[in-house]
Amino acid sequence: MTLVHLPKRSTLNWHLRTKAKVPDALRHLLVDISRAGRDIRYAIQTSAGGLSGGSNQFGEAQLKLDILADELMENYLRESGTVACYCSEEHDGIVEMDTSAPYSVVFDPLDGSSLVDANFAIGSIFGIYAGSEIIGKTPREHVAAGYILYGPRTLFVYSTGDGVHAFLLSDIGEFIVMQEYLGIADVAKNFSPGNLSAIHDNPGYRKALDHWLETMTLRYSGCMVADIHHILTKGQGIFANVGGKKYPQGKLRMVFECGPFAYLVEQAGGASSDGSISLLDKKLTACDQRSPMIVGSKEEVEVVVKLLK
Repeated sequence: MTLVHLPKRSTLNWHLRTKAKVPDALRHLLVDISRAGRDIRYAIQTSAGGLSGGSNQFGEAQLKLDILADELMENYLRESGTVACYCSEEHDGIVEMDTSAPYSVVFDPLDGSSLVDANFAIGSIFGIYAGSEIIGKTPREHVAAGYILYGPRTLFVYSTGDGVHAFLLSDIGEFIVMQEYLGIADVAKNFSPGNLSAIHDNPGYRKALDHWLETMTLRYSGCMVADIHHILTKGQGIFANVGGKKYPQGKLRMVFECGPFAYLVEQAGGASSDGSISLLDKKLTACDQRSPMIVGSKEEVEVVVKLLK
């Protein structure tokens, strides 16, 4: 009889190896991304922030923390030796690393960075695909997706296709399991409306807002990571960011915002839509591709899609 000595606490690395049972290369990559998140969290706590004076590919002002977070993530991806290429919000296109490596990564290094000065929760988003191609795939082909939330506590949340699991950063810099198999109920009680100015020229979105105001409670911080994490931890809710005159396809990027979160939400039992189809089935056409996004409790996603039509 072989004795198996279990660890006293379940770390991210242990969970990936024994529960998720992912390939070693993917396990190492996810652990490296978590380490990048640990360093980004330290940078947030010790940096004064402020504008860098530059702008990203979309013409948006870059914060020093945006650039630093991007560099930290890139460094860990390069060190991992498992990344063929990556696509980041802070770069014009796909950045090649090692085309023979097994995975490609998409990420938003610092979602909600404009909230740093207000000391609100912000986060990092990531998705992982097998192979050296990103464009032409669909988010359903993710082999992993997740986010890191920098709030009063720092959390690492991921899925590799077997549910959604959350880990807490300990005082010694280890991510320890906090909750396994996060779930989303079919009925929503809370709503998070992004790009709300679109209600002025999108009658369907106005109808959705009126419907929410009559029946639900507003929960919106301005950081998508925090708002969707609220849905996952409360086990219900709806998040939407749809188009209007200024942004016909909404403000969110399909590759490293909509795709990873659609994967996570559907893994937790929720639903996703761009107003017509599941976001998981929407083909990636470019790094700067935008898309309407409706995610959360299944029944409420269906209601909002009908109102938008």
